[in-house]
Amino acid sequence: MAFKFVSPTPRLFLLEQPVSSVEESLALIGRGADEILKRDELEARLKTGRPLRVKAGFDPTAPDLHLGHTVLLNKMRQFQDLGHQVIFLIGDFTGMIGDPTGKSATRKPLTREDVLANAETYAEQVFKVLDRERTEVRFNSEWFGQMSAADMIRLAGQHTVARMLERDDFSKRFAAQQSIAIHEFLYPLVQGYDSVALKADVELGGTDQKFNLLMGRGLQEHYGQAPQIVLTMPLLEGLDGVNKMSKSLGNYIGIAEPAIDIVNKTMKIGDELMWKWIELLSFEISTAEAKKLREEVAAGLNPRDIKLRLARELATRFHDAAAAGTAIAGWHAAVTGQGDTSLLPLQDVAVPAEGLRLAALLTAAGITPSNSEANRKLKERAVKVDGEVVEDASQVFAPGFEGVLQVGKRNFARVRLVAG
Repeated sequence: MAFKFVSPTPRLFLLEQPVSSVEESLALIGRGADEILKRDELEARLKTGRPLRVKAGFDPTAPDLHLGHTVLLNKMRQFQDLGHQVIFLIGDFTGMIGDPTGKSATRKPLTREDVLANAETYAEQVFKVLDRERTEVRFNSEWFGQMSAADMIRLAGQHTVARMLERDDFSKRFAAQQSIAIHEFLYPLVQGYDSVALKADVELGGTDQKFNLLMGRGLQEHYGQAPQIVLTMPLLEGLDGVNKMSKSLGNYIGIAEPAIDIVNKTMKIGDELMWKWIELLSFEISTAEAKKLREEVAAGLNPRDIKLRLARELATRFHDAAAAGTAIAGWHAAVTGQGDTSLLPLQDVAVPAEGLRLAALLTAAGITPSNSEANRKLKERAVKVDGEVVEDASQVFAPGFEGVLQVGKRNFARVRLVAG
């Protein structure tokens, strides 16, 4: 897999006006950040005028990226807009170890084939956020693939077991007498050494990665390099508003999803979570404007209008303005009952030749999680077919039917039933 790196030039894409001072740069870099270690070192390096090398690593443990991943990508893009080099590091080597962060049990390592397949899709998706011409894509197998066993042993000698057990997840597992595999202790060291190999000035990561990021500082000092600045970003809560966005929890929005799904799912998040999403995901709504909008909501502005603006921005970023516009129009048609619902994408649903009762159909179409939930919604008069309330749970829909199924205001799909 070959990627061309072109040295960045200090040109702006997403800022409304040029960043003319270190203070303004720090304000943009700090937007949404949980912590900057060490801020004074960052300020000093910015004052030199030298483009910084900004690194973020991603283990290709699944083929698709979601909005939670883009929190770091957005921050990388902001660094690009300030004229700095960003390094999108694909952890094809560390992915085979398995990141133990936040895990209560040893993760199953991925095969080399899995890692490479996932890495291929990562490389295609990141440029929906990053500027392709000014992104350095690297794989940490470049240096670890050349390391001998002796080299790895010397690296492992840089930290003690006692120091590793300072990590919260390791200490909890040790106290609970749950197994910790030796190779899991290598993960923070390997991630830290990536910063040495890349001569990183700044490393970005989630708050749960702080231990690993600080490991990079320590190893850089050991190898005679200036230690990197560590910038941690909050973990993005998913659609449930409680848990970290995760594919395994089903509370995510994939950046490769259809525009209508991005819009529909964004509109489902809670009003309070919306402000955090704006802070971490939006390029169009500044921190100052978000503060003003909060005041307007308190004074009576419908937060739905702001959420719809965010949904449009995200759909445009990951598709284009036309697709976003169509998705917004389809959403309006389904939710308000006004407009052309044929703008919604058509989803084929396989049903038996004799058809399905409505409750089962709602579940088969993914609108309700179960038939019992569908029946409950029917009793609540919360189910519509082509905009009309339906209460008859025994109504059967056969192959050939095409229309919009809806539960409440937020869950809907335009479906075509096919025999299967």
